[in-house]
Amino acid sequence: MHAAGTTGYRALREHAAWIDLSERGKLYATGEDRARLLHAMTTQQVEQMHPGDGCYAFFLNAQGRILGDANLFCLADSFLLDTEPGTRRKLFEHIDRYIIADDVTLEDATERLATVGIEGPDAAAVLEKLGAPAPEAESASLAWGERLVARASSTGAGGFFVILPLPQKDEFIAALDAAGVPRATPDDARTVRIELGHPRYGEEITERYLVQETGQLHAVNFSKGCYLGQEIVERVRSRAQIHRVLRRLEIAGTEAPASGAKLKAADSNNDAGEIASAVFSPALGHIAAMAYVRTPSAEPGTELRWDGALVRVL
Repeated sequence: MHAAGTTGYRALREHAAWIDLSERGKLYATGEDRARLLHAMTTQQVEQMHPGDGCYAFFLNAQGRILGDANLFCLADSFLLDTEPGTRRKLFEHIDRYIIADDVTLEDATERLATVGIEGPDAAAVLEKLGAPAPEAESASLAWGERLVARASSTGAGGFFVILPLPQKDEFIAALDAAGVPRATPDDARTVRIELGHPRYGEEITERYLVQETGQLHAVNFSKGCYLGQEIVERVRSRAQIHRVLRRLEIAGTEAPASGAKLKAADSNNDAGEIASAVFSPALGHIAAMAYVRTPSAEPGTELRWDGALVRVL
């Protein structure tokens, strides 16, 4: 019995479900120099953003390795950085280290705010039923009283984050329950995320990898000015040199390989890649996975092997 074959799992794929994302880090940057500082520290064009705009961005070190990722939401007098629970403190300290003569103040608001994801094909209809605004552009946000509604998705299924004062969380979840929106568990969300090939920092994306290897080029503005780690990103781009890339896979069978499991070329015993994450998909009837595949084996349709099982690159 696979736990992900639940109401929440099916709703995420076919309709909409809510996910408790309150552990995600929520950092506010205020002060006159906030846009300039974040522009110099992320892979995105931050200085040209206006209130209501947003983007998905990487924070890199000087060697071009990915320290973390964040959804950046531009508000009237601040930026809100939404990041993974595991990078909340790391990014706070990383940004804080570069505030020298800048007029920038950082606040970690994670403990006083909740985040509830409403994700799936019918997510916008759920917001309409609740009387909430639904931002149209990716990463855009709109105020809803004391709440913020942002177009963002933790699973890749599409949807919205509702960021609200912690004391309002139970009331909001009760309204979702009353509207007939089921809850998706962390296992449900992870299964759908891997099925859809939506990588998460800390699992498929880590400090081990370069930007181009992750394939998440929507996190990078290639025409912006200088930023930390840009030299490496540009060098890789100009030379078109990467030796591995993150790919979605389908694997025959029901027992998912562990992270780090090695893939072999189908016509030889040569190493072809390494599993980053894998899960049995009840909807697809086979194992869905993401893996860093060596570029000669990364073309869609390429057949590989894992422990004797047939693997296909998607």
